[in-house]
Amino acid sequence: MKISLKDNRGVPVSTTNLKSLERLEQACDLMNGYFNDPFALIDEALAEDPGFVMGHCFRAAFMATATDKTFLPEVRKSVEAAEALAGKANDRERGHIAGARAWLESDYDRVAEHYQRVLIGHPRDLMALQLAHLRDFLTGQAMMLRDRPARTLHAWDESVPGYNYVLGMQAFGLEESGDYARAEERGRQAVALQPRDSWAVHAVAHVLEMQNRTAEGIDWINKGSDYWSGDNGFAYHNWWHLSLFHLDRGNTAEVLALYDRLIRNTASTMPMELIDAAALLWRLHLMGVGVGQRWKEVADKYEATVEDGHYAFNDFHAMMAFAADGRTAASERLLATLARRAGATDWNGVATRTVGLPLCQAIDAFAKGRYAQAVEILLQVRPVAYRFGGSHAQRDILSLTLIEAALRGGQGRVAQAIAGERTELKPLSGVNRLLAQRAAGLAKAA
Repeated sequence: MKISLKDNRGVPVSTTNLKSLERLEQACDLMNGYFNDPFALIDEALAEDPGFVMGHCFRAAFMATATDKTFLPEVRKSVEAAEALAGKANDRERGHIAGARAWLESDYDRVAEHYQRVLIGHPRDLMALQLAHLRDFLTGQAMMLRDRPARTLHAWDESVPGYNYVLGMQAFGLEESGDYARAEERGRQAVALQPRDSWAVHAVAHVLEMQNRTAEGIDWINKGSDYWSGDNGFAYHNWWHLSLFHLDRGNTAEVLALYDRLIRNTASTMPMELIDAAALLWRLHLMGVGVGQRWKEVADKYEATVEDGHYAFNDFHAMMAFAADGRTAASERLLATLARRAGATDWNGVATRTVGLPLCQAIDAFAKGRYAQAVEILLQVRPVAYRFGGSHAQRDILSLTLIEAALRGGQGRVAQAIAGERTELKPLSGVNRLLAQRAAGLAKAA
Protein backbone atom coordinates (compact mmCIF):
# COMPACT_ATOMS: atom_id res chain seq x y z
CA MET A 1 0.00 0.00 0.00
CA LYS A 2 1.30 3.45 -0.93
CA ILE A 3 2.26 5.59 2.04
CA SER A 4 1.16 9.23 1.90
CA LEU A 5 3.60 11.52 3.69
CA LYS A 6 3.22 15.13 4.77
CA ASP A 7 5.86 17.66 5.75
CA ASN A 8 6.03 19.22 9.20
CA ARG A 9 3.41 21.80 8.20
CA GLY A 10 0.94 19.21 6.98
CA VAL A 11 1.58 19.73 3.26
CA PRO A 12 1.27 16.52 1.16
CA VAL A 13 4.38 15.01 -0.44
CA SER A 14 4.32 12.06 -2.83
CA THR A 15 7.62 10.50 -1.75
CA THR A 16 7.61 7.41 0.44
CA ASN A 17 11.18 8.04 1.56
CA LEU A 18 11.18 9.66 4.98
CA LYS A 19 14.90 10.43 4.88
CA SER A 20 14.52 12.38 1.64
CA LEU A 21 11.62 14.33 3.09
CA GLU A 22 13.65 15.16 6.22
CA ARG A 23 16.48 16.47 4.06
CA LEU A 24 14.04 18.59 2.06
CA GLU A 25 12.71 20.05 5.32
CA GLN A 26 16.24 20.93 6.37
CA ALA A 27 17.05 22.40 2.95
CA CYS A 28 13.92 24.55 3.00
CA ASP A 29 14.83 25.88 6.43
CA LEU A 30 18.27 26.83 5.13
CA MET A 31 16.68 28.45 2.07
CA ASN A 32 14.22 30.45 4.19
CA GLY A 33 17.06 31.74 6.35
CA TYR A 34 19.50 32.06 3.41
CA PHE A 35 22.00 29.76 5.07
CA ASN A 36 24.45 27.47 3.26
CA ASP A 37 24.25 24.87 1.73
CA PRO A 38 20.71 23.72 0.89
CA PHE A 39 21.83 22.11 -2.38
CA ALA A 40 24.04 19.62 -0.58
CA LEU A 41 21.03 18.42 1.39
CA ILE A 42 18.87 18.19 -1.73
CA ASP A 43 21.54 16.18 -3.49
CA GLU A 44 21.51 13.80 -0.53
CA ALA A 45 17.72 13.62 -0.70
CA LEU A 46 17.83 12.77 -4.40
CA ALA A 47 20.54 10.17 -3.81
CA GLU A 48 18.16 8.52 -1.32
CA ASP A 49 15.24 8.78 -3.73
CA PRO A 50 16.01 9.74 -7.37
CA GLY A 51 12.26 9.91 -7.98
CA PHE A 52 11.73 12.57 -5.31
CA VAL A 53 9.69 15.14 -7.25
CA MET A 54 9.99 17.98 -4.73
CA GLY A 55 13.75 17.50 -4.56
CA HIS A 56 14.05 18.22 -8.28
CA CYS A 57 11.61 21.13 -8.03
CA PHE A 58 13.53 22.69 -5.15
CA ARG A 59 16.84 22.35 -6.93
CA ALA A 60 15.54 23.89 -10.15
CA ALA A 61 13.59 26.82 -8.73
CA PHE A 62 15.98 27.93 -6.02
CA MET A 63 18.89 27.84 -8.45
CA ALA A 64 16.89 29.93 -10.91
CA THR A 65 16.29 32.66 -8.32
CA ALA A 66 20.03 33.43 -8.36
CA THR A 67 19.51 35.17 -11.75
CA ASP A 68 22.78 33.64 -12.94
CA LYS A 69 22.73 32.48 -16.55
CA THR A 70 25.50 29.95 -15.94
CA PHE A 71 23.10 27.97 -13.73
CA LEU A 72 20.56 27.42 -16.51
CA PRO A 73 21.89 24.04 -17.71
CA GLU A 74 21.51 22.65 -14.18
CA VAL A 75 18.09 24.28 -13.83
CA ARG A 76 17.02 22.61 -17.08
CA LYS A 77 18.34 19.25 -15.92
CA SER A 78 16.27 19.43 -12.73
CA VAL A 79 13.15 20.73 -14.49
CA GLU A 80 13.23 17.89 -17.01
CA ALA A 81 13.79 15.34 -14.23
CA ALA A 82 10.75 16.69 -12.38
CA GLU A 83 8.61 16.73 -15.52
CA ALA A 84 9.49 13.10 -16.19
CA LEU A 85 7.98 12.29 -12.78
CA ALA A 86 4.80 14.34 -13.19
CA GLY A 87 2.67 11.24 -13.56
CA LYS A 88 3.38 10.12 -9.98
CA ALA A 89 3.18 13.64 -8.51
CA ASN A 90 0.22 15.07 -6.60
CA ASP A 91 -1.58 18.24 -7.71
CA ARG A 92 0.48 20.49 -5.46
CA GLU A 93 3.72 19.05 -6.83
CA ARG A 94 2.55 19.47 -10.42
CA GLY A 95 2.11 23.14 -9.63
CA HIS A 96 5.73 23.23 -8.47
CA ILE A 97 6.85 21.46 -11.63
CA ALA A 98 5.08 24.06 -13.76
CA GLY A 99 6.60 26.81 -11.63
CA ALA A 100 10.07 25.40 -12.16
CA ARG A 101 9.50 25.30 -15.92
CA ALA A 102 8.41 28.95 -15.83
CA TRP A 103 11.56 29.88 -13.91
CA LEU A 104 13.67 28.13 -16.56
CA GLU A 105 11.95 30.11 -19.31
CA SER A 106 12.20 33.40 -17.35
CA ASP A 107 8.44 33.72 -17.60
CA TYR A 108 7.94 35.49 -14.29
CA ASP A 109 4.22 36.05 -14.87
CA ARG A 110 3.63 32.31 -15.09
CA VAL A 111 5.92 31.75 -12.10
CA ALA A 112 3.53 33.86 -10.04
CA GLU A 113 0.43 32.17 -11.44
CA HIS A 114 1.62 28.63 -10.69
CA TYR A 115 2.77 29.31 -7.14
CA GLN A 116 -0.35 31.30 -6.38
CA ARG A 117 -2.50 28.30 -7.34
CA VAL A 118 -0.38 26.11 -5.09
CA LEU A 119 -0.71 28.54 -2.21
CA ILE A 120 -4.47 28.87 -2.53
CA GLY A 121 -4.76 25.11 -2.02
CA HIS A 122 -1.85 24.80 0.42
CA PRO A 123 -1.27 28.08 2.29
CA ARG A 124 1.34 26.39 4.48
CA ASP A 125 3.53 25.53 1.51
CA LEU A 126 6.46 27.62 2.69
CA MET A 127 8.61 26.64 -0.26
CA ALA A 128 6.02 27.95 -2.72
CA LEU A 129 5.63 31.16 -0.71
CA GLN A 130 9.38 31.75 -0.54
CA LEU A 131 9.81 31.24 -4.29
CA ALA A 132 6.83 33.45 -5.13
CA HIS A 133 8.16 36.13 -2.77
CA LEU A 134 11.52 36.10 -4.52
CA ARG A 135 9.74 36.39 -7.86
CA ASP A 136 7.84 39.43 -6.57
CA PHE A 137 11.10 41.00 -5.43
CA LEU A 138 12.88 40.33 -8.72
CA THR A 139 10.03 41.98 -10.62
CA GLY A 140 9.52 44.93 -8.27
CA GLN A 141 5.98 43.96 -7.29
CA ALA A 142 5.63 45.80 -3.97
CA MET A 143 1.92 45.08 -3.57
CA MET A 144 2.45 41.35 -4.01
CA LEU A 145 5.44 41.36 -1.68
CA ARG A 146 2.98 42.62 0.93
CA ASP A 147 -0.17 40.73 0.00
CA ARG A 148 1.06 37.28 -0.99
CA PRO A 149 2.23 36.38 2.55
CA ALA A 150 -0.91 38.01 3.99
CA ARG A 151 -3.10 35.66 1.95
CA THR A 152 -1.61 32.67 3.76
CA LEU A 153 -1.54 33.96 7.34
CA HIS A 154 -4.98 32.56 8.16
CA ALA A 155 -3.35 29.12 8.16
CA TRP A 156 -0.39 30.06 10.36
CA ASP A 157 0.39 30.72 14.00
CA GLU A 158 3.39 30.32 16.29
CA SER A 159 2.80 26.56 16.56
CA VAL A 160 3.54 26.04 12.85
CA PRO A 161 7.25 25.67 11.98
CA GLY A 162 8.46 28.56 9.85
CA TYR A 163 5.84 31.10 10.98
CA ASN A 164 8.59 33.67 11.52
CA TYR A 165 9.59 33.45 7.86
CA VAL A 166 6.06 34.32 6.74
CA LEU A 167 6.09 37.33 9.07
CA GLY A 168 9.49 38.38 7.77
CA MET A 169 8.32 38.21 4.18
CA GLN A 170 5.23 40.23 4.98
CA ALA A 171 7.37 42.77 6.86
CA PHE A 172 9.47 43.40 3.78
CA GLY A 173 6.36 43.78 1.62
CA LEU A 174 4.83 46.22 4.10
CA GLU A 175 8.02 48.28 4.04
CA GLU A 176 8.14 48.35 0.24
CA SER A 177 4.48 49.47 0.31
CA GLY A 178 5.30 52.33 2.68
CA ASP A 179 3.61 50.95 5.80
CA TYR A 180 6.68 51.39 7.98
CA ALA A 181 5.05 51.02 11.38
CA ARG A 182 3.45 47.64 10.62
CA ALA A 183 6.55 46.52 8.74
CA GLU A 184 8.74 47.18 11.75
CA GLU A 185 6.28 45.50 14.08
CA ARG A 186 6.06 42.33 11.96
CA GLY A 187 9.81 42.26 11.32
CA ARG A 188 10.71 42.56 14.98
CA GLN A 189 8.12 39.90 15.83
CA ALA A 190 9.74 37.54 13.32
CA VAL A 191 13.22 38.15 14.71
CA ALA A 192 11.99 37.65 18.27
CA LEU A 193 10.66 34.24 17.22
CA GLN A 194 13.82 33.35 15.29
CA PRO A 195 16.90 35.61 15.65
CA ARG A 196 18.54 33.75 12.74
CA ASP A 197 15.90 35.06 10.30
CA SER A 198 18.20 37.22 8.17
CA TRP A 199 15.37 38.28 5.83
CA ALA A 200 13.33 39.67 8.73
CA VAL A 201 16.44 41.43 10.05
CA HIS A 202 16.80 42.92 6.58
CA ALA A 203 13.15 44.02 6.51
CA VAL A 204 13.59 46.04 9.70
CA ALA A 205 16.85 47.48 8.33
CA HIS A 206 14.88 48.72 5.32
CA VAL A 207 12.41 50.51 7.59
CA LEU A 208 15.24 52.18 9.49
CA GLU A 209 16.90 53.15 6.19
CA MET A 210 13.73 54.67 4.75
CA GLN A 211 13.14 56.64 7.95
CA ASN A 212 16.81 57.66 8.21
CA ARG A 213 17.14 56.22 11.71
CA THR A 214 20.83 55.64 11.16
CA ALA A 215 21.97 55.21 14.77
CA GLU A 216 19.21 52.66 15.39
CA GLY A 217 20.09 50.95 12.11
CA ILE A 218 23.73 50.54 13.06
CA ASP A 219 22.72 49.12 16.44
CA TRP A 220 20.09 46.81 14.88
CA ILE A 221 22.51 45.20 12.45
CA ASN A 222 25.41 44.93 14.87
CA LYS A 223 23.62 43.62 17.93
CA GLY A 224 22.01 40.60 16.25
CA SER A 225 24.72 39.70 13.78
CA ASP A 226 26.06 36.77 15.79
CA TYR A 227 22.80 34.93 15.09
CA TRP A 228 22.62 35.32 11.32
CA SER A 229 26.05 36.24 9.95
CA GLY A 230 27.80 32.88 10.17
CA ASP A 231 27.73 30.74 7.00
CA ASN A 232 24.88 32.86 5.66
CA GLY A 233 24.39 33.55 1.96
CA PHE A 234 22.59 36.82 2.67
CA ALA A 235 24.85 38.31 5.33
CA TYR A 236 26.68 40.47 2.77
CA HIS A 237 23.40 42.31 2.07
CA ASN A 238 22.71 43.07 5.71
CA TRP A 239 26.27 44.37 5.99
CA TRP A 240 25.50 46.48 2.90
CA HIS A 241 22.61 48.03 4.80
CA LEU A 242 24.97 48.75 7.67
CA SER A 243 27.26 50.54 5.23
CA LEU A 244 24.38 52.75 4.03
CA PHE A 245 23.76 53.90 7.59
CA HIS A 246 27.43 54.79 7.97
CA LEU A 247 27.51 56.44 4.55
CA ASP A 248 24.73 58.85 5.45
CA ARG A 249 26.66 59.79 8.58
CA GLY A 250 29.76 60.54 6.51
CA ASN A 251 31.76 57.59 7.83
CA THR A 252 33.30 56.72 4.46
CA ALA A 253 36.38 55.08 5.98
CA GLU A 254 34.11 52.70 7.88
CA VAL A 255 32.14 52.03 4.70
CA LEU A 256 35.30 50.98 2.86
CA ALA A 257 36.35 48.83 5.81
CA LEU A 258 32.95 47.10 5.79
CA TYR A 259 33.25 46.60 2.04
CA ASP A 260 36.61 44.89 2.37
CA ARG A 261 35.91 42.90 5.51
CA LEU A 262 32.30 41.79 5.15
CA ILE A 263 30.63 42.80 1.87
CA ARG A 264 33.27 41.94 -0.72
CA ASN A 265 35.55 39.69 1.31
CA THR A 266 35.46 36.92 -1.30
CA ALA A 267 35.86 36.88 -5.07
CA SER A 268 32.28 35.70 -5.53
CA THR A 269 30.68 35.87 -8.97
CA MET A 270 27.13 35.61 -7.61
CA PRO A 271 25.04 38.36 -9.24
CA MET A 272 23.38 39.61 -6.07
CA GLU A 273 26.73 40.00 -4.32
CA LEU A 274 28.17 41.87 -7.30
CA ILE A 275 25.10 44.14 -7.28
CA ASP A 276 25.75 45.23 -3.71
CA ALA A 277 29.44 45.78 -4.42
CA ALA A 278 28.77 47.93 -7.49
CA ALA A 279 25.95 49.85 -5.83
CA LEU A 280 28.07 50.78 -2.82
CA LEU A 281 31.12 51.75 -4.85
CA TRP A 282 28.95 53.87 -7.16
CA ARG A 283 27.55 55.80 -4.20
CA LEU A 284 31.11 56.53 -3.10
CA HIS A 285 32.00 57.42 -6.69
CA LEU A 286 29.20 60.00 -6.80
CA MET A 287 30.53 61.49 -3.56
CA GLY A 288 34.03 61.77 -4.99
CA VAL A 289 35.49 59.19 -2.60
CA GLY A 290 38.44 57.27 -4.02
CA VAL A 291 38.10 53.49 -3.83
CA GLY A 292 41.48 52.40 -5.16
CA GLN A 293 41.47 49.19 -7.19
CA ARG A 294 38.12 47.95 -5.90
CA TRP A 295 36.30 48.76 -9.14
CA LYS A 296 38.71 46.62 -11.13
CA GLU A 297 37.85 43.44 -9.24
CA VAL A 298 34.09 43.98 -9.68
CA ALA A 299 34.37 44.99 -13.34
CA ASP A 300 36.53 41.93 -14.05
CA LYS A 301 33.74 39.69 -12.75
CA TYR A 302 31.09 41.50 -14.77
CA GLU A 303 33.15 41.20 -17.98
CA ALA A 304 32.38 37.48 -18.02
CA THR A 305 28.64 38.19 -18.19
CA VAL A 306 28.62 41.20 -20.49
CA GLU A 307 26.80 39.36 -23.28
CA ASP A 308 24.29 37.48 -21.12
CA GLY A 309 21.42 39.96 -20.95
CA HIS A 310 19.77 37.60 -18.48
CA TYR A 311 18.36 40.04 -15.92
CA ALA A 312 18.20 43.80 -16.47
CA PHE A 313 18.87 44.74 -12.85
CA ASN A 314 22.19 42.87 -12.99
CA ASP A 315 23.11 44.56 -16.26
CA PHE A 316 22.51 48.03 -14.82
CA HIS A 317 25.01 47.38 -12.04
CA ALA A 318 27.50 45.93 -14.52
CA MET A 319 27.30 49.18 -16.46
CA MET A 320 28.18 51.16 -13.33
CA ALA A 321 31.29 49.01 -12.89
CA PHE A 322 32.36 49.45 -16.50
CA ALA A 323 31.68 53.20 -16.46
CA ALA A 324 33.54 53.83 -13.20
CA ASP A 325 36.50 51.69 -14.29
CA GLY A 326 36.73 53.35 -17.70
CA ARG A 327 35.93 50.20 -19.68
CA THR A 328 34.50 51.75 -22.82
CA ALA A 329 34.65 48.56 -24.89
CA ALA A 330 32.79 46.56 -22.25
CA SER A 331 30.18 49.31 -21.95
CA GLU A 332 29.61 49.26 -25.70
CA ARG A 333 29.32 45.48 -25.76
CA LEU A 334 26.78 45.56 -22.94
CA LEU A 335 24.71 48.24 -24.65
CA ALA A 336 24.71 46.15 -27.83
CA THR A 337 23.59 43.08 -25.85
CA LEU A 338 20.76 45.04 -24.24
CA ALA A 339 19.67 46.51 -27.57
CA ARG A 340 19.22 42.95 -28.83
CA ARG A 341 17.44 41.80 -25.67
CA ALA A 342 15.13 44.81 -25.80
CA GLY A 343 13.41 43.28 -28.82
CA ALA A 344 12.32 40.17 -26.93
CA THR A 345 8.78 39.76 -25.63
CA ASP A 346 9.61 37.87 -22.42
CA TRP A 347 9.66 39.58 -19.03
CA ASN A 348 13.34 40.49 -19.18
CA GLY A 349 12.99 41.75 -22.73
CA VAL A 350 10.29 44.19 -21.64
CA ALA A 351 12.23 45.19 -18.50
CA THR A 352 15.34 45.76 -20.61
CA ARG A 353 13.49 47.82 -23.19
CA THR A 354 11.63 50.05 -20.74
CA VAL A 355 14.15 50.34 -17.90
CA GLY A 356 17.44 48.45 -18.18
CA LEU A 357 18.70 49.73 -21.54
CA PRO A 358 17.85 53.42 -21.02
CA LEU A 359 19.33 53.40 -17.52
CA CYS A 360 22.54 51.85 -18.83
CA GLN A 361 22.60 54.55 -21.50
CA ALA A 362 22.23 57.15 -18.74
CA ILE A 363 25.17 55.71 -16.78
CA ASP A 364 27.26 55.62 -19.97
CA ALA A 365 26.35 59.26 -20.67
CA PHE A 366 27.23 60.25 -17.10
CA ALA A 367 30.64 58.60 -17.36
CA LYS A 368 31.36 60.44 -20.61
CA GLY A 369 30.35 63.82 -19.20
CA ARG A 370 27.11 64.04 -21.17
CA TYR A 371 25.21 65.10 -18.08
CA ALA A 372 22.22 66.64 -19.86
CA GLN A 373 21.53 63.32 -21.58
CA ALA A 374 21.86 61.44 -18.30
CA VAL A 375 19.45 63.84 -16.59
CA GLU A 376 16.89 63.55 -19.39
CA ILE A 377 16.89 59.74 -19.33
CA LEU A 378 16.80 59.46 -15.56
CA LEU A 379 13.90 61.91 -15.27
CA GLN A 380 11.91 59.80 -17.74
CA VAL A 381 12.75 56.32 -16.47
CA ARG A 382 13.04 56.76 -12.70
CA PRO A 383 9.23 56.72 -12.10
CA VAL A 384 8.89 53.28 -13.76
CA ALA A 385 12.22 51.80 -12.65
CA TYR A 386 10.46 49.44 -10.21
CA ARG A 387 9.69 47.31 -13.25
CA PHE A 388 13.20 45.86 -13.33
CA GLY A 389 13.17 44.79 -9.69
CA GLY A 390 15.08 45.69 -6.58
CA SER A 391 13.96 47.59 -3.50
CA HIS A 392 13.36 51.26 -2.82
CA ALA A 393 16.73 51.42 -1.06
CA GLN A 394 18.49 49.86 -4.04
CA ARG A 395 16.74 52.04 -6.61
CA ASP A 396 17.60 55.16 -4.59
CA ILE A 397 20.85 55.12 -6.53
CA LEU A 398 18.88 56.53 -9.47
CA SER A 399 17.93 59.63 -7.49
CA LEU A 400 21.49 60.10 -6.29
CA THR A 401 22.85 59.77 -9.83
CA LEU A 402 20.22 62.13 -11.21
CA ILE A 403 21.03 64.84 -8.65
CA GLU A 404 24.77 64.52 -9.25
CA ALA A 405 24.32 64.61 -13.03
CA ALA A 406 22.20 67.74 -12.72
CA LEU A 407 24.77 69.39 -10.45
CA ARG A 408 27.66 68.57 -12.76
CA GLY A 409 25.66 69.63 -15.80
CA GLY A 410 24.69 73.00 -14.39
CA GLN A 411 20.99 72.16 -14.03
CA GLY A 412 20.58 73.65 -10.59
CA ARG A 413 16.80 73.74 -10.58
CA VAL A 414 16.53 70.05 -11.50
CA ALA A 415 19.03 69.17 -8.78
CA GLN A 416 17.15 71.33 -6.30
CA ALA A 417 13.83 69.69 -7.15
CA ILE A 418 15.05 66.12 -6.77
CA ALA A 419 17.14 66.92 -3.69
CA GLY A 420 14.05 68.56 -2.20
CA GLU A 421 11.99 65.48 -2.97
CA ARG A 422 14.56 63.28 -1.28
CA THR A 423 14.92 65.63 1.70
CA GLU A 424 11.18 65.64 2.25
CA LEU A 425 11.33 61.87 2.68
CA LYS A 426 14.45 61.98 4.88
CA PRO A 427 14.74 65.44 6.42
CA LEU A 428 17.53 64.46 8.83
CA SER A 429 19.77 62.83 6.22
CA GLY A 430 23.30 64.20 6.16
CA VAL A 431 23.70 63.28 2.48
CA ASN A 432 20.43 65.02 1.62
CA ARG A 433 21.46 68.15 3.49
CA LEU A 434 24.72 68.41 1.53
CA LEU A 435 23.02 67.74 -1.80
CA ALA A 436 20.30 70.29 -1.09
CA GLN A 437 22.90 72.91 -0.18
CA ARG A 438 24.86 72.32 -3.38
CA ALA A 439 21.69 72.40 -5.46
CA ALA A 440 20.40 75.58 -3.84
CA GLY A 441 23.72 77.33 -4.44
CA LEU A 442 23.77 76.33 -8.10
CA ALA A 443 20.12 77.30 -8.62
CA LYS A 444 20.67 80.68 -7.01
CA ALA A 445 23.71 81.37 -9.19
CA ALA A 446 21.79 80.54 -12.37
